[in-house]
Amino acid sequence: MTDRLPHEKGFHVSWDQIHRDARALAWRLDGHGPENGGWRAIVAITRGGMAPAMIVARELDIRTVDTISVKSYDNQTQSSAAILKAPDAALMRDGSGVLVIDDLVDTGKTLALVREMFPKAHFATVYAKPKGRAMVDTYITEVSQDTWIFFPWDMALQYVQPYRGT
Repeated sequence: MTDRLPHEKGFHVSWDQIHRDARALAWRLDGHGPENGGWRAIVAITRGGMAPAMIVARELDIRTVDTISVKSYDNQTQSSAAILKAPDAALMRDGSGVLVIDDLVDTGKTLALVREMFPKAHFATVYAKPKGRAMVDTYITEVSQDTWIFFPWDMALQYVQPYRGT
């Protein structure tokens, strides 16, 4: 028996950590694209994929970046995935030579939906959970399915009362 609430099994990611991990993702992807090792474009899954996509784009000198907006969460409750905004169809074609970047694959529902649209794209995430791992081609760190990842863009700095009080 544990005294922790489910959301307290958390993995807190700082801005420095996401930057290091996204650079590691870029290094892992470098030279593995279908165009002499390069990639034509990056599509970031909004909103979580935007920061890692920006870093990967910089590291791999990819200038063409678009977004796809998929809603699959309401706060911390997962729902069915729905496309809110698609990337440019002329850019995407079947996805060949395109990196689709997200911060995390959880159950894989979001990536399954996007992969259905662009079957030849390469899917990369910074973090992966076991249920969704099969939907991603490249990732950096695996975390347990019951871990909630707290990303820096979801957090705010605030005062915390000392353990022993005032």
